[in-house]
Amino acid sequence: MFSKQGDNNPEAEMGFFDHVEALRWHLLRSVIAVVVCAALVGVYYDFVFNNIILGITSKDFPTYKIMCQAGERLHLKDAICIDKDIPLQLQNTAMFGQITLLFQYSLIIGFVLAFPYIIFELWRFVAPALSEQQQKKTSQIILACSFFFFVGVAFCYFIIIPFSVNFAVSFSISDKIKNDFTIENYIDFFTVMLLSIGLVFELPMVVYFLSRLGILGAGTMRNVRRYAVVVILIAAGILTPSPDVFTQALVAVPIYMLYELSIFIAARNEKKLLNEPNAA
Repeated sequence: MFSKQGDNNPEAEMGFFDHVEALRWHLLRSVIAVVVCAALVGVYYDFVFNNIILGITSKDFPTYKIMCQAGERLHLKDAICIDKDIPLQLQNTAMFGQITLLFQYSLIIGFVLAFPYIIFELWRFVAPALSEQQQKKTSQIILACSFFFFVGVAFCYFIIIPFSVNFAVSFSISDKIKNDFTIENYIDFFTVMLLSIGLVFELPMVVYFLSRLGILGAGTMRNVRRYAVVVILIAAGILTPSPDVFTQALVAVPIYMLYELSIFIAARNEKKLLNEPNAA
């Protein structure tokens, strides 16, 4: 399968089962990294749960402070300022449910923290198939993948999740119906949103690799732009569980901007490949 352009590399010629064995060790080290990070999160579970996972319910959350400051300057404080704690009621309905919850959110945040190392291990797996010039970009690739992932996670945590939770807590079709959510439902929502948005923000890197392989070009992306907009709107509707159009727009607009950035990246790659046929 993979073969490296070099005679000094012990992985220059590997069979299928050799690659499976190598992949197994890369995945194992990635899992260990996640477990170690999860253990650290578990040690400080009280701080993590109250200040990070449930931090969005506090009026002192950074997003709410910025909204209040912007509201004062725009004379819209009453409209956009959130100056009270969000009355989010959570219930545990399962025996030992909170213990399961501890392991669940520890692994989630552990995965987020270990993401750069996971990318590093995956890159090490494909490195034998790359030229020396391509391998020199290892640090750049890892930093770029980590950057886009963490930007997506931060965007989701500070923008999408707070608006979604506020909408879910405040919306009601009847005064006789009380919004009491289970902690499992909240953590599932938190997990899906955080990881999905983080991975969606990897779009420029995915396009980067596809364009380097000649699979996807800037011209193709420009030609299907109108269809991509429709797909982005549908994806935004799926990723945001609330029917709030504003929240869906908060997801759709950045994804579209990432799509345009991906076109620029693909065009830049094509230009490099034309000017430097042997460049990586």
